[in-house]
Amino acid sequence: MKTRLLQASDVEKIVHGVGLNPLMDKLLKTLESALSDFIPEKAIIPIRDGLHYQNPALGLLEWMPAYLDGKYISIKLVGYHPTNPVLREMPSVISTITLFDARSGHLSGLVDGTFLTALRTGAMSALASAILARPDSRTLGIIGAGAQAVTQAYALSRRFQLERIVVHDVDPDAAASFASRIRFLDIPVETVGRESLEQLLADSDILCTCTSEEPGRGPVFKDLGNKPHLHINAVGSDFHGKTEVPVELLKRSTVCPDFRAQAIHEGECQLLEVAEIGPDLVDLIKEPEAFEHLQDQSTVFDSTGWALADYVVGSLMLELADEVGVGSDLQFECIPSDPKNPFSFMEQSATRQMLAPVAGNRPTSSAS
Repeated sequence: MKTRLLQASDVEKIVHGVGLNPLMDKLLKTLESALSDFIPEKAIIPIRDGLHYQNPALGLLEWMPAYLDGKYISIKLVGYHPTNPVLREMPSVISTITLFDARSGHLSGLVDGTFLTALRTGAMSALASAILARPDSRTLGIIGAGAQAVTQAYALSRRFQLERIVVHDVDPDAAASFASRIRFLDIPVETVGRESLEQLLADSDILCTCTSEEPGRGPVFKDLGNKPHLHINAVGSDFHGKTEVPVELLKRSTVCPDFRAQAIHEGECQLLEVAEIGPDLVDLIKEPEAFEHLQDQSTVFDSTGWALADYVVGSLMLELADEVGVGSDLQFECIPSDPKNPFSFMEQSATRQMLAPVAGNRPTSSAS
């Protein structure tokens, strides 16, 4: 049985073969369908778990499993190391998505997940924003101009006619380079310093916070006032104690988590009482009309990263790999000719000689 390997170069070929916009639109549609059809009793998606450590640098390595429709079990391994861009010229988030056949446990696919994690995170924000933000939203504010800021801006541009992006980052170089990184969107970008955060908040219809602020040091902006209908995609909370949005703003907003059980431990929801948390993303997608009234109120999408989205994007890439004709089929697992004998491969004539003892290496008797 073969395992389909999709390296980074294969993912790039799929993007070029399908087209970036058609790929994002297909992902949005597939995610929306998966959320709309989601039945908790038929799925198994536990809270992610892993290793959080401080030495040799602040970081984590987590596993995010999901069983959804009876075809695959996906497990994403994801590392978050905020010093990577500056010290190692690597993304702060690096991941790999594995997909196992749910009937046999066979490893069906092994997919580079770094680009896909960024893509699906932006897509989830776009789906939430399409329900919670006003349809005529034109100004996007961004706090944190790293890699995820690019994907947030791109995904939102597929659902909103954005006319202006205002961005802030504590790293002046990251803020200054943001406009060039999203040049393909052809949307004017204004870079502002900390002294102009109040104006950024006042101007924004949608705000994305996607920072690498350390746990315990949030929020990343003060409760300075905002439009009554401001919608926030809070993307950067992925540690216990790491938050981005002022608690005062959270308490006067409707806060909608992507995955409630996870968000109360490591999202913005950890600052709230259970009774203060609003509807889940699944609720929004299943009955969007029931929540249209929220478009004129302050709302927050608490995006902690749900393994359901990794399942969807990983499965989608395996399908598109067949269409585009990319990837390598590897005999990755040991599948013996006799499934009840793990040594059956030794019976092949070509390997039988491996069992012959070599002179001088025969076992010695313990008897004296």
